[in-house]
Amino acid sequence: MRVETKLFFYLFAFFAPITLVYGFWSDWKEPIGVVALALTAGLFLLSGFYFFMTGRKLPLRPEDNASGEIAEAEGNYGYFVASSWTPLWLAGAGAIMFAGLAIGWWLFIVGLFVGVVAVVLWVFESFSGEYSI
Repeated sequence: MRVETKLFFYLFAFFAPITLVYGFWSDWKEPIGVVALALTAGLFLLSGFYFFMTGRKLPLRPEDNASGEIAEAEGNYGYFVASSWTPLWLAGAGAIMFAGLAIGWWLFIVGLFVGVVAVVLWVFESFSGEYSI
């Protein structure tokens, strides 16, 4: 967790002074940008603190070891379907649904039906066919 901790603390260290610079540059007359940058810095601080506290409780990972080998990180990373067209159908359903928001409710409902079918196919595609588990 050391890499994540450093990343988020570095981003906090970047956004905290940028918030002050932006505030002085705008003469503190534009509060939205200052608040957005302050909240961004706070988000990175909270995330970095979480990773720091979690990293103290967990043992070192292979990627945290500077002299670690690639073979130390090998293992099962999960099951992934070899090839799938279902996410394409799901993206198409999302596009139809968003177009339905602009064009009409009837198109949104058509996209909703296509989306439900695509989600069901995506969930059950690993249980049949050539790449079934």
